[in-house]
Amino acid sequence: MDEIPARLATKPSWLITQLAVHVRRLVFDGFAEAGARGYHYRVLAALHEFGAASQAELARRCGMDRSDVVAAVNELAEQGCVERRPDPDDRRRNTVTLTKEGERHLRRMDRVLDSVQDELFEPLSAEDRRTLTRLLTRLLTHHKPG
Repeated sequence: MDEIPARLATKPSWLITQLAVHVRRLVFDGFAEAGARGYHYRVLAALHEFGAASQAELARRCGMDRSDVVAAVNELAEQGCVERRPDPDDRRRNTVTLTKEGERHLRRMDRVLDSVQDELFEPLSAEDRRTLTRLLTRLLTHHKPG
């Protein structure tokens, strides 16, 4: 960081931006090797944690645009990771359910993300990692709309 102007290098916002660029590449590359995308992980994680959901619910829970959810669900359905069925209470809606293959795929993606976390945060102790996570969560919560 010798060649970076101090005005930049001392700004946490600049540092976070630079780190975000690096982590996006690591995650993208790792998921690509696993035949997945970040949107897949979001959808599968939400279905695993909260159970079957409509595509609109998935969009809200995952912080995704509905059209992106539709595309991700289509791709995941083609891979056998999710099943989409008409909602028995409202035939205009689809309910998306995680399959056993989806659970296996989610575990593979978990391993990718665990590896990325280990690589990214290698210089930090376990306590430093917990502190960083707590501080980032506080900031995100403060700035989240609603």
